[in-house]
Amino acid sequence: MTLTPRFNPRTALAFLHDLSAAALAWMVAYWLRFNLAIPDEFLTSALETLIWVVPLQALAFWRFGLYRGIWRFASLPDLRRILMALGVAALLVPLVLLLFRPQAVVPRSVLLLDPLLLVLFMGGSRLAYRAWKEHRFTHLLDGERQPILIMGAGNAAAMLVRELAHSREWRVVGLLDNAAKKQGRDIHGVPVLGDLDSLAQQAQRLDTRHAVIAMPSAPHSVRRHAAQLCNAAGVTALTVPAFEDLVSGKVTVSNLRKIELDDLLGRDPVQLDDAGLHSLLSGKVVMVSGAGGSIGSELARQIARYQPSLLILFELSEFALYQIEQEFTAHFPDLKILCAIGDVKNRAVLDGLMQTHRPSVVFHAAAYKHVPLMEQHNAWQAVRNNILGTYTLAQAAQAHGVAKFVLISTDKAVNPTNVMGTTKRSAEMVCQSLQQATGTGFVAVRFGNVLGSSGSVIPKFQEQIAQGGPITVTHPDITRYFMSIPEACQLVLQAGLMGSGGEIFVLDMGEPVKIADLARDMIRLSGYTEQDIKIVYTGLRPGEKLFEELLADDEHTLPTPHPKLRIAQAREVDAAWLDEALGWLCQDGEVGEASVKQKLHDWVPEYTPK
Repeated sequence: MTLTPRFNPRTALAFLHDLSAAALAWMVAYWLRFNLAIPDEFLTSALETLIWVVPLQALAFWRFGLYRGIWRFASLPDLRRILMALGVAALLVPLVLLLFRPQAVVPRSVLLLDPLLLVLFMGGSRLAYRAWKEHRFTHLLDGERQPILIMGAGNAAAMLVRELAHSREWRVVGLLDNAAKKQGRDIHGVPVLGDLDSLAQQAQRLDTRHAVIAMPSAPHSVRRHAAQLCNAAGVTALTVPAFEDLVSGKVTVSNLRKIELDDLLGRDPVQLDDAGLHSLLSGKVVMVSGAGGSIGSELARQIARYQPSLLILFELSEFALYQIEQEFTAHFPDLKILCAIGDVKNRAVLDGLMQTHRPSVVFHAAAYKHVPLMEQHNAWQAVRNNILGTYTLAQAAQAHGVAKFVLISTDKAVNPTNVMGTTKRSAEMVCQSLQQATGTGFVAVRFGNVLGSSGSVIPKFQEQIAQGGPITVTHPDITRYFMSIPEACQLVLQAGLMGSGGEIFVLDMGEPVKIADLARDMIRLSGYTEQDIKIVYTGLRPGEKLFEELLADDEHTLPTPHPKLRIAQAREVDAAWLDEALGWLCQDGEVGEASVKQKLHDWVPEYTPK
């Protein structure tokens, strides 16, 4: 349906302008045809035919919606409408003159010149008005707007230059790009001054203290290098939204934000087998244990994208479950969810849930995972929750015909030096022991630290910075692997799809990061220096490793079709081990820390308590 524009005073002015342009173009076409001197007989003909030509063209202008646009924002769609209207008018004018004014003598060159002149008059006036308005608007604000450099000269940078032309805050003074063919050229009137490495020189020359990293689709290493250049130059680094957010339309490129830790430590996007995940999850009943935690809740969010018929959110903490229930009600109103409070060690609760709802896939994220807390005074609770809880949930899944059970494990399960890591390795062994030739497929997925998870070092550092420091780091050389929570969960889903049963998947965690370097990055991102916020080394905590490992000494890996997933070939588990372990785990009363650690060493010989 074509909407008719409301006839307000501005529309009337634009319409009168185009009528005048139409009359002028018709007369100028005659004038040019006769070398700037129209003979009297042709002047009479021109004036007589004018009363036919202008109304015809005016009708075409109105029918093609030339007055729906706003001149200040005139662009290619407006020019396209003008061309279409004039194309139709160019066909109608000679036809109507032939039918109703057969005696009129109109030179053929006039019929060709007139639409060309009208394009020039009508399109040119609109673009000139837009240019005048934009120049007037930005010129008035130039004294107030801060100069800014853009790092990158691709599509995102071009969009940003165009959008910031209207900004009351920023004035783009130049672009930087490593592509030699772009250097020395202009994008929307803004010059490409040089490569990224010239940032410090250009920032000093142009007296700017801000730069935007506008390369959302570039490899992460390039964006991180750009952020490091900003830091070295003393320039505040901003960035544009992620490429997927731009494509989805959630935000526009001018939604600038400060560089965050994810931008420095994040990695390139994960490529998922969407079709396979739809077959695994869509229309199925899916259960997530520990659904209120950082990993469990993100798994639930990503599973929700695949529209399961029912998503069971299983969680022990009432408050955490309430929070995730409120979030899903607001953001996934069409998704059917069941929020169930319960303990993974309670077989009766699990049987009731599974018998009633028959889940096809279970993701087991519920665990005690904080190393120092589990190392002292809570070792028995860690063993009971992480090992017995895994067994109870896994056996219930097996008894009720769950097709796939995915255990969230950790790199701390490799050559463990702490109770938490050893309990997670034991949980893997539970799944290995339960695996049969048919029935439920048990899959374990190991990965390292995730950015921003509850209990991780990053929220702690943020709090210490907010308090003015110091930041406490246990050792100058302590190193960890990091990935974002969304990436970790995407790879867990992918591993769950690929695993048939009995596998332990190892995620590609990228390059290890020194925690001290992480602390320095966070200090700089917060706008401070190491003189403002000190770093204090406190010594390794009980059970803490200097370096994390992804494979045990007697393990090797096999490749998978996915570049970020490998399969660890772990040692076989003695089938009799599980019965002996369960007998010990199910005893009543508290077991002492020394006894717990000794038993863990018996089960996992590579465990070397410190």
